[in-house]
Amino acid sequence: MTLIKSISGIRGTIGGPAGDGLTPIDIVKFTSAYGSWVVKRTGIKKIVLGRDARISGTMVNNLVIGTLQGLGIDVVDLGLSTTPTVEIAVPLEKAAGGIILTASHNPKQWNALKLLNEKGEFINDADGKEVLEIAENSDFTYADVNNLGKVTNDDTYLQKHIDQILALPLVDKAAVAKANFKIVIDCVNSTGGIFVPALLKALGVNTVHELYCEPDGEFPHNPEPLPENLIALSQEVTKKQANLGIAVDPDVDRLCFVCEDGSMFGEEYTLVAVADYILQHTKGNTVSNLSSTRALRDVTEKAGGTYHAAAVGEVNVVNKMKETNAVIGGEGNGGVIYPELHYGRDALAGIALFLTHLAKYNKPVSVLRSSYPNYFISKNKITLTPEMDIDALLLKVEEKYKSQPHTTIDGLKIEFDKEWVHLRRSNTEPIIRIYSESESEATANELAEKIIADIKAILK
Repeated sequence: MTLIKSISGIRGTIGGPAGDGLTPIDIVKFTSAYGSWVVKRTGIKKIVLGRDARISGTMVNNLVIGTLQGLGIDVVDLGLSTTPTVEIAVPLEKAAGGIILTASHNPKQWNALKLLNEKGEFINDADGKEVLEIAENSDFTYADVNNLGKVTNDDTYLQKHIDQILALPLVDKAAVAKANFKIVIDCVNSTGGIFVPALLKALGVNTVHELYCEPDGEFPHNPEPLPENLIALSQEVTKKQANLGIAVDPDVDRLCFVCEDGSMFGEEYTLVAVADYILQHTKGNTVSNLSSTRALRDVTEKAGGTYHAAAVGEVNVVNKMKETNAVIGGEGNGGVIYPELHYGRDALAGIALFLTHLAKYNKPVSVLRSSYPNYFISKNKITLTPEMDIDALLLKVEEKYKSQPHTTIDGLKIEFDKEWVHLRRSNTEPIIRIYSESESEATANELAEKIIADIKAILK
């Protein structure tokens, strides 16, 4: 059993002894800590709640609602929802914050409490540490019987979210409808099965073939939208002679596409394509994390903007976007953040912008993909002994490559012309993750092997 306490929330497997997995006691403890913190911070006794379709969702939802009521906090329960929908709802409800019950791309035995501030954005490092400290000290007091919180069920935010997307100046519903797309979708039997078809219908897409759109939490494959998990989607696209395939993760903040020939568009290129479209119409800067493809930088500089890299983690990307006034940003895992709508990864907004781009491009998806610089990312790791000083090790690697452009804002990233390697320590185990990128898969692997050999040499 696993319980991971991080700055943005608490994530774990369902069941097991208290403190060892995401048990009812742990859910109550961390909900109490967050509720106490958020009311103290804002003075507002109101929290928005939404969940994906995981089997454990109802159980976790009931515990969270009861705990918040016990603290005297009113709850606006959106029921089956998406992470970006809850993010949009928090400021519209003038709430103190929000909780999304989802373990994102993790398998079905996992669930989590993702925590938002009053802006509907993930809480930052300092805030997260404060919440964890409150939980550790059980520093919370519950309300008396006359001051318990009330619960309001609100199912209007599906439409409100779609309406906000359709109102974006760069979403062209008429162009999408005119393109007469045939689309296959894989929503991994979670809430995308409700939200994605509704969005496509609103955009005027009349032919939608649904794969795994029953929101019962029985994931038909590993829910992370990676190529090896999208074989059925790829096959269905070619079988139905569709224009493209769309896949989202269980909480609908990650997005990737399958081309009309069944090939993968590549989740790294979701953000690249959407950014390309945005930059054609809006001059400005872009941001992604250090482990994302260089293609975004190429597209940005071609459009006359400046690309900035952030430390890994959505909150870090958002902070860098605000700092640099970026017009588009996100992560290479298929996460699109469009600040014109809100500062959060939003697969629904990504779908609408991408389909508008594709409709105006008026060529097959595979041709659009081939118009972008082609890079390959190799992902490796090296396991060390628990007593190993990983920071000291990274310093020695940095010293070896000090003449190369490099950054240490998140581990160590070294650039070699258009190639790069990024070394990050794991927060939970004695591992260094090694990401490398090049214009050829073989070269990307060779670059990773070279750095791994350097590390082994230093250890000797």
